[in-house]
Amino acid sequence: MDNKETRPDRTADDNSVERNDACDFAVNIGLYSNVFLALLKTAVGIVGHSAALLADGINSTSDFVYYVAVKIFMRLSRMPPDDEHPYGHSQFETIAALVVGAFIITTGVAIFWESADRGYHLYKGAVEASEISIYALWTALFTIALKIGLAVKTRKIGAQTRNPVVSALAKDHLNDIMASSAAAVGILLALFGYSWVDPFAGAIVSLFILKTGVGILKDAAMELMDTVPGRELDADIRAALAGVQGIKAVEEVRAHRFGPHFIVNVTLCVEGDIPVTRGDEIATQAETTLCARFHYIRKVYVHYHPGAPASPCENAKISQ
Repeated sequence: MDNKETRPDRTADDNSVERNDACDFAVNIGLYSNVFLALLKTAVGIVGHSAALLADGINSTSDFVYYVAVKIFMRLSRMPPDDEHPYGHSQFETIAALVVGAFIITTGVAIFWESADRGYHLYKGAVEASEISIYALWTALFTIALKIGLAVKTRKIGAQTRNPVVSALAKDHLNDIMASSAAAVGILLALFGYSWVDPFAGAIVSLFILKTGVGILKDAAMELMDTVPGRELDADIRAALAGVQGIKAVEEVRAHRFGPHFIVNVTLCVEGDIPVTRGDEIATQAETTLCARFHYIRKVYVHYHPGAPASPCENAKISQ
């Protein structure tokens, strides 16, 4: 019976630098874009009398605020390991995703209340509608085009870096596309005389915002609750270990996420009459195999014990 820990000799530092640079680029380009869009849409929404565009401008303003929060949390996530946090501080990335989700939901509720209230009063004729400027429509269309480019780029970076907060930002860009599309439709109909549609389009914008916020909160919370590995990762690990000579069965696979990396614990069954040195060789080979096969696995802890007729290993399968 033995426990082993692997410390793979890899270019982890180089990969971390590249990953950090890519994540910083995704955050910075989103931050600067949202500063510009917040100013543009808010100004045009006020001057052009478009409640939908103004709501979208408030959304971009909120985006700017939580992008600043994201930058702070991402900087904290790069602090080196210490005695209290031996695996580092990468979980700050997931906390940042929670912050993003909370900001999005708060913004969605505020926009829905304001837009629905104004739309209702316009529909009932309780307030007089102002003429909407055509520039409001052009601004909404420009936002859609810009956000499409940002969504594609950020989503690619999120997939490459496995950074939960960057993936959350990519979803928010998609949310902004839907929101601006709803605003554009509302503005267009308002230009044709249906003034009450514009604020109701702002309310529709808020529903997209709320949906995205809830989804991001759910994903981040699941990650913090250690809902890993999923079936796919579990099956991949078992399949990789199937090629290691000397393993009778893989009894258990457990993993914890720390930022973009996994710490994996596996329990193996081996022949009961082999020397301890042979068991050590099998465990080492298992570690080496997993680290070589999965670049996002940072450490592997292996526990092995002899298989016996009464052992739970008897019914365990090495692959699924």
